[in-house]
Amino acid sequence: MSSYEAFADSFAAHAEDSAHNAHYDRPAVLELVGDVAGRRVLDIGCGSGLYTEELVRRGADVVAFDASARLVHHARRRVAGVADVRVHDLRDPFEWLADESFDDAVMPLVLHHLEDPVPALREVHRVLGPGGRLVISTVHPMLDWLQQGGSYFTDETIDEVWNDGWAVRFRRAPLTAWCAEFYEVGFVIERLVEPLPADSMKERYPEVYDRLSRQPFFINFVLRKAPAQGPFRS
Repeated sequence: MSSYEAFADSFAAHAEDSAHNAHYDRPAVLELVGDVAGRRVLDIGCGSGLYTEELVRRGADVVAFDASARLVHHARRRVAGVADVRVHDLRDPFEWLADESFDDAVMPLVLHHLEDPVPALREVHRVLGPGGRLVISTVHPMLDWLQQGGSYFTDETIDEVWNDGWAVRFRRAPLTAWCAEFYEVGFVIERLVEPLPADSMKERYPEVYDRLSRQPFFINFVLRKAPAQGPFRS
């Protein structure tokens, strides 16, 4: 999960005002998060701290982490000590976080970088309190199919180069696979959203706005921690 370390500074600058980050993903995720005033929120894969900063501004008590030490450096500078920001690899257990210690969690554009997300999702489930919510954004599986071809139901790991030489690894998987993994861990899908671009993109990036108004690029989930009884298991 530390692959972003190699281009952390470039990514941090890009995420500030890029079409897909600033005018598409962030507005959609933050709308789904809603009112977090007085709530304890875990920011998973916090990057340069853009979500952390906004969650703090909205009154949340935020703990954030990322595998990239350089991105954590950017995040700490951004929030100036008002949030607990740490270097931690999502693939490792959250041993430093207590059971049921958070009301909400956000995982923006991280899920697709996990070859096996179940262990990480189990840890998120563990640290959320009863009825706690996890808001996820990830690449829409239909987009992967359109770009990669072959069978939509292929589940594989892909190495690509994004933007200006960013070497990344991500998982291509059908929607069925994501949903089965959420269920296995003990989450129920409260909402599934195919976001539209924010109005702010229309003037700033009109061509991207037009494309994203017709074809989704990301997909969002609001997952809720289910009661312990029944078929779910943690």
